Amino acid sequence: MINLIPNEEKKMMKKDLYLRLIIVLFMMLGSAIFVSTALTLPAYFMSMVKNNSINTSLALQESTLISFTDKKVESTQKELDRKISLVKNTEGNKNIFSQKIINEVVLDKTSSIKITEINYKEDLKNGNKIEVRGRAKNRETLLAFRRILEDNAAFSKVDLPISNFIKDTNIMFSLILTSL
Repeated sequence: MINLIPNEEKKMMKKDLYLRLIIVLFMMLGSAIFVSTALTLPAYFMSMVKNNSINTSLALQESTLISFTDKKVESTQKELDRKISLVKNTEGNKNIFSQKIINEVVLDKTSSIKITEINYKEDLKNGNKIEVRGRAKNRETLLAFRRILEDNAAFSKVDLPISNFIKDTNIMFSLILTSL
């Protein structure tokens, strides 16, 4: 078959074909972008609403947490100030229970003696009284502890009531030491 269309018109038809093809491609691309945008917009708006609500609740929680933390810090600071003032007030007192007495008691104990409490009572007439409470493994270790304390020159009198020797093992004891 013989083509009777002139070459110039063939070129024009080819050009029109490519132009139509490009227009169709752009139309398809535009419609795909429009459809995808239309489908994702509701999800975008929902996520924005959730993000805003989460941010507001987070800000509310942070402000609540900070105020609770501030109250806790303030109460801790007041407690520390109170303890520091107690220490400062006792610095001027000349009859302070000395660390030396505690060291004498603690260093004289054996591993089978557990000291749970040391109390100090100031008595100007009879000497300062130190009450030591604790737990001894058995009678022998408690008796040895009492003898060690009696031999210590820091204590003028060691009083260990006989009632502490009632049990054989795991004895809760209470010693009263008198220091000069």
